[in-house]
Amino acid sequence: MAEPMSATNPFLNFPFGSIQMECEARDLIVEGEIPADLCGTLYRAGPNQRFKPRGDYHLFMGDGMVHAFHIKDGRVDYNNRWVRTNKWKHEDREGRALINPMNPFDCDPEYTDFVFTDKDGTANTAIVWHGGRLLVMEEGHPPFELDPHTLESIGSWNFRGKLNTAMTAHPKIDPDTGEMVFFAYMATGPFSADVMVHKVNPEGILTESTLIPTPYSAMVHDFVMTENYIIIPVMPITGSLERAMEGGPPFAWEPDKGVFLGVLPRHGGKTEDVRWIEMDLGFAFHFMNAFDQDGVISIDACQFESAPLFPTANGESTPRSTPHLSRWTIDMNAADPRAVFTRVDEFESEFPQCDPRYTGRPYRHGWYTSPDGELRSGANKEEKFYNVVGHFDHKTGVADRYSCGQAVASEAIFVPASQEAAEGEGYLLSVVTSFETRTSSLYIFNALKVSDGPVAKVHLSHRVPAGFHGGWRPGA
Repeated sequence: MAEPMSATNPFLNFPFGSIQMECEARDLIVEGEIPADLCGTLYRAGPNQRFKPRGDYHLFMGDGMVHAFHIKDGRVDYNNRWVRTNKWKHEDREGRALINPMNPFDCDPEYTDFVFTDKDGTANTAIVWHGGRLLVMEEGHPPFELDPHTLESIGSWNFRGKLNTAMTAHPKIDPDTGEMVFFAYMATGPFSADVMVHKVNPEGILTESTLIPTPYSAMVHDFVMTENYIIIPVMPITGSLERAMEGGPPFAWEPDKGVFLGVLPRHGGKTEDVRWIEMDLGFAFHFMNAFDQDGVISIDACQFESAPLFPTANGESTPRSTPHLSRWTIDMNAADPRAVFTRVDEFESEFPQCDPRYTGRPYRHGWYTSPDGELRSGANKEEKFYNVVGHFDHKTGVADRYSCGQAVASEAIFVPASQEAAEGEGYLLSVVTSFETRTSSLYIFNALKVSDGPVAKVHLSHRVPAGFHGGWRPGA
């Protein structure tokens, strides 16, 4: 019999807590009108812990569950499934948690070897549709393939044996060529000081891999690419096997290590071509976009002063910090280039997005989620839930915002009205979970008129736990 989850851990309770079901719901109730030209599937990936976890549960360690909203002809169908990773299957058979994904030394004795050889991980972070495959990623392991319609688990995918590392949760797809670029950190072994950059052609074939030594062992969640460069940000969330073996945090914030941006020429760049550019202290989980013009690289990030959710090396909490949209600039023409940054938006923001047809290109429009300050955690009044969907115009510097009130909004995914539509002309999709009804709805916005509110709300009779990232697969 499964044990109840902790009542005090915020990540095991609303709005993050698990739902213990898989289901299908056809022809969901729609309030408003779904745009006639919106056709495809919105996917949401996130942690959905199957059993009472081992040790102190962190949101990053939950078992992956994927939710899908299939949109066509003004109708929406929904289904959700746990990702049947090897960990999930072992624990489902035993009826209890066997492994702590955040601490490889905290596992059932019979699974000590499994922890270090597992190729599936938790598959709980992000989704990408590329090369005719739907892949869910967790960044510490290879991607995991799902059926795009049923969400049935197909299994770990290694690009026909060519991928020998993990896969970042945030691959980038070139809008002109269809090439997908991604990387893995700690690529040659646990806590190694390196990354491996991979390229995959539009047909899904891995064509190139480049190993890059890094200044120190670090967790690298996201990166950016432009037409001419790939930029790997090494920021001081350090990894240390020795620290973990001594009972300390495997990953910790060590600001004295400094910030380094690895700049690799995108076309033909080799290991020896990487230039490490220094920057003043800061941290970003996610980037909106980047581009280069005349040798000057511009990178837009939701930047913190220090990393949240991670302890210091001695186990203490890091100072509270909130992210704001900031632009990092690197002049590669300089004799000794150094990255500089400036805040460009006044509002706290995270989960940034751009029009994917402008990935790596000069662009104007971006979107993010944000708090309005009115919805706060009952356990910690300093913690503000993200209940706002925002549009930021880089040309005017103006933010256009819509508050969902007493509800938390997921990362908002931009979908163009068509491939020929102007930049930003399209729709913004966010799964919104109400604190009043404890249910979730899919909100659909006109992406350039966010403050007008959703043009349609698609209602579920249950909630989608607050998670991480989404993805879009165009329909026919």
